[in-house]
Parts: sequence; C-alpha cells; structure tokens
Amino acid sequence: MPIVDHDRALETPWRPRYRKWDIAGHDQGVTSTLSVNLVEAGAGAPLHTHTMDELIVILEGSLEVTLDGSSHTVGSNHTLVVPPGVEHGFRASADGAKLLVFFPVLDPYAEEHTHYLEGSRPATS
Repeated sequence: MPIVDHDRALETPWRPRYRKWDIAGHDQGVTSTLSVNLVEAGAGAPLHTHTMDELIVILEGSLEVTLDGSSHTVGSNHTLVVPPGVEHGFRASADGAKLLVFFPVLDPYAEEHTHYLEGSRPATS
C-alpha cells in the first residue's frame, strides 16, 4: 500500500493558470484517480459532462460553479458531488482555489469518458 508524499508528486501539465498533481492512480496500484489542483483566479474547467461520478472537494478559496444549468458560488469545506451526465464547469473566484478531485476510473478525461460542451480537453488528453 503506497503512502504518497504530496510534496514529491509530479505535476501534470493541465490548463493555463491551473496546476494539477496526480497523487493516486495507476502508478499507486488503484483503479481510481485522486489529484490536488491549484486554480488561479478566473481559471477553471469549461462546461462538460462525464460518464462517471466526480467529486471535487474545495480545500481553500472558492469557485463559481455551473451545475446542471444553475450557478453557485461554493467556498472551502464544501464538496461538489457530480453524478454521471450532469453538465458542469467552474472558474476560481478572486482568491483562487485548492481542490481535491476524485474519479472512480483511471483515465476520466479520455474521449469515451468526458464530453466538452465548451472549450477543449486539458493538455494531457
């Protein structure tokens, strides 16, 4: 059972002003993914859907979230629980955000798992 030191995790190229470190996945012998994300003010993820659940824990800061057609401001100590097929996207508020993101599959951003309604795939897809 691996113990992951977040300070030693390799950064994954992602989006401008959006940094991502995968801390659990294939290399750790699991069939799910967990990442730590730092999102600068105004940066985020365009509107999209997934074929599986997504959990986004807001550790610090806040997000302007679109979730199934409704807009919300969501701050730290809250979790976005996104069921399969729900349209969602977000941008970090003025103070930015630190997130923990979980998916129950290894390659959640693959074409067969994620459909972008706006914008494009991240750098690694």
